[in-house]
Amino acid sequence: MAKGSNSSFDDPRLSPSSKKQPGGWRAVKYILANETFEKLASMSLIANMTVYLKTKYNMEGVLLVNVINIWSGTSSFMSIGGALISDMFLGRYLMLLYGSISSLLGMMILTLTVIVPKLRPPTCIGQINCIDPSLWQLSILYAGLTLMAIGAGGIRPCNIAFGADQFNTTTKEGRSQLESFFNWWYFSFTFALVIALTAVVYIQTNISWVIGFAIPTAFVKPQGSVFVDLVKVITAATRKHRLDCSRCSFYDPDFHPRTKQLRCLEKAAAIADQNELDEDGKPKNGWRLCNIQQVENLKLLLGMMPVCLAGIGCFMTMDQQTTIGILQAIQSNNILWVLQTKKLTGKAKRLTMTQRINIGLISAMACSIVASFIEKKRRTAALKHGSFKSPMSILMLLPQFALSGLVEAFAAVAIMEYLTTQLPESMRTVAGAIFFISLSMASYLNSMLVNIVHKTTKKGGKTSWLGGHNLNNDKLENFYYLAASIEAFNFLYFNLYARRFIATSCTINEESKEDQHNNEDQI
Repeated sequence: MAKGSNSSFDDPRLSPSSKKQPGGWRAVKYILANETFEKLASMSLIANMTVYLKTKYNMEGVLLVNVINIWSGTSSFMSIGGALISDMFLGRYLMLLYGSISSLLGMMILTLTVIVPKLRPPTCIGQINCIDPSLWQLSILYAGLTLMAIGAGGIRPCNIAFGADQFNTTTKEGRSQLESFFNWWYFSFTFALVIALTAVVYIQTNISWVIGFAIPTAFVKPQGSVFVDLVKVITAATRKHRLDCSRCSFYDPDFHPRTKQLRCLEKAAAIADQNELDEDGKPKNGWRLCNIQQVENLKLLLGMMPVCLAGIGCFMTMDQQTTIGILQAIQSNNILWVLQTKKLTGKAKRLTMTQRINIGLISAMACSIVASFIEKKRRTAALKHGSFKSPMSILMLLPQFALSGLVEAFAAVAIMEYLTTQLPESMRTVAGAIFFISLSMASYLNSMLVNIVHKTTKKGGKTSWLGGHNLNNDKLENFYYLAASIEAFNFLYFNLYARRFIATSCTINEESKEDQHNNEDQI
């Protein structure tokens, strides 16, 4: 049996000896500052963008929601590119730096559209005679949003992984510090979110949040892409799909324990012919022969997908409140501008990941139900008074935004922690990318849902549930009822199917850490 035991440790991502001394809290305090400034800038921009596009670019409901959702989705989807470039070429530190530069350029362009009136259409007089933006005006706007999306793709998957890298998780103290890091990461996230959504000062944060990216003292060199390894496993397993592995030898079997799930992928590590190995016992072609570590990484990743799918349903509610919810706020009496409140949850780890995700799922469902009742009350009051703005106070929208905040506080943070802690250290950037891809999918699905509902409900001359410049002419409460139904189905899906994968992944991860620790002691 060909073991190739040395080959596993030749990979700098796998070799314990290749790891530099973690920076610890000395570096993490700067990384948390980076996270705070990035969220302060991006979230305040998102909060402003819905209002800005409606009031300054005269965009109507459906187009506005689509632009925001597609931009938000692309910003998150770009994380896969950022993670790939970080792993293969730049490393996390430089990826964070270049991502911040791209974001700054994008925000500068958006700021110019505020300063220079010719870069946007004339202000709409009342709710009629609105002039649509020209093609060149939209091109400048979209250029700024694109640069922001590229910057987000470089920052988001690397920041939390960069912070987790600063702790030695092979020790009990390091694992305890990592748990504290997640607590502080959530605190910085919440602090930035509350400030961003109440102060609404994205222009003031254009420069301040960039400074933090030059400070972190830890440096991680590019070490090859985990994404490429995953594609190699799929390719090798496909090439050998007819191979009978009952008597096969596997390359590198002693480094990583073989799990029972998805055994078909193990064909990627099966040695069909000794000619697949060179004189040193290493694979001649990594696209035909992989090691067990690579196979198990892909298994672990695929096992997390059901949980991520449940997360997408949660994140759809969050997106709805940053777009449609803001439109409700515009047509409410804004004596007090309070968008969102959150309450910290005390010490972490008192609730399990499953419990926190369930709280987020229930909050998402409740958010849509509450939003539907409030919208019906707001629209009824507006129609009764015959005015564009409802006399109902904007404070009535507070419950739905608070519930949306609970979705982030519980489900979003729990899923991010689940991905980051259960994947191997070499795949932490992948964890960040997967999380933000889930966010992007939620944005795209929201955009698709809005378009389908708009086209379906306006057939036969009926009143559309949403669309147009005036929500008072729509039936937005019906859309929220539909969203609540989707969230209810998502809740059942998670508890009847996806939640089992959390327990399975945690068990496998603990066994892998124990076996790896034993192997290191033997070496």
